[in-house]
Amino acid sequence: MPIYAYKCESCGHAKDVLQKVSDAPLTTCPACGAEAFRKQLTAAGFQLKGTGWYVTDFRNIGTGAAKAGAAAGAAAATESSASASAADSGAASTPCGSSCACH
Repeated sequence: MPIYAYKCESCGHAKDVLQKVSDAPLTTCPACGAEAFRKQLTAAGFQLKGTGWYVTDFRNIGTGAAKAGAAAGAAAATESSASASAADSGAASTPCGSSCACH
């Protein structure tokens, strides 16, 4: 059974109510007795679990050993180009060379 959020337009009293989907909406405020108790629009409170859903099927693609290997290769390429740049320009030996924003 879903939980519905209600709020009184008269006094501002708010309450969450466990109701069947087929139950009629409440209209009488339990705090002030006015006929201004209205159902509020809220976000759905459920999560899809198990295989066959986008979140679980594609969550780990690009991670693990393949991603680690790609990151190591990119780091090695960056280091070799930075040392070549520093050697060409005669700059001090820094990991990022002299053309970066930090020097």
